[in-house]
Amino acid sequence: MTYKQRVGVFEAYNRARTGPKVLESDWDNVIIPSTLTRLKEKYDIKMDKKVIIPTDQVLINKLFKAGLEMLVETGIYCFSTGRVIKYTEEEVLTAIKDTPKEFWLGEGKDAVLMKDRKHNDTRPPIIQGGPTGAPVSEEQFLNMHEAYAKEPLVDTIVNGVLQTIHGNDPKPDSPWEIAAVRSEVMQIRLACTRAGRPGMGL
Repeated sequence: MTYKQRVGVFEAYNRARTGPKVLESDWDNVIIPSTLTRLKEKYDIKMDKKVIIPTDQVLINKLFKAGLEMLVETGIYCFSTGRVIKYTEEEVLTAIKDTPKEFWLGEGKDAVLMKDRKHNDTRPPIIQGGPTGAPVSEEQFLNMHEAYAKEPLVDTIVNGVLQTIHGNDPKPDSPWEIAAVRSEVMQIRLACTRAGRPGMGL
C-alpha cells in the first residue's frame, strides 16, 4: 500500500465547503442505514449482544474492513455546510499510520501518559472523569469539577458546560458563548488547583 500525505485541517475545511451536497434527513435515514446493512451482509458480521468489545480476531478484521469501506464510501457529514467530506482509502490508512502511539496529558506531577492499547491489553487505561459535555449550573460548576479532580482514580478531566453565564443563555456565536467558555476553563483550572492537582489534563 502506498501512503499519501496526511489530509490537514485546511484541506478538510475545503472539502467541507466543496463536497457533495446531501440533505441531513437523507444522510440519517437513507445513506447511513442502507450502507450499514449492505456492509454487514457483505462481511457476514454477526455480533453477540452479550459481548461489548469483541475479541475474536476474525470478527475484528471484518469490522475493520467494513468500517474502512464505509468511511471511504460515505465520507463524513458536515452539518454546518450540508456537504460530505470525502476521503480515499489511502488517506484514511495514512491517517491511521501517522497517529501518535503515545502522548502526555497534563503537566508536571499530574501528567499522565496516554499509550496505544490493544483490545487484550493488560495495562490499566487512562481514567477520564467529569460531566462530559453535560450542562451544569453556575452554582454547581466549580464544586462538581473539584469533586472529580479529588477522586484518586481520575487521571484527567472531561468537563461539562455552563448552563448559563451570569444568568444569560450562552447561545452559539454570541458574546455570552465566549464568556462561558472562558469561565469554564478558569473554573476548571481553579477546581484542579483546589484539589491539589493543578496540572491535570483537560
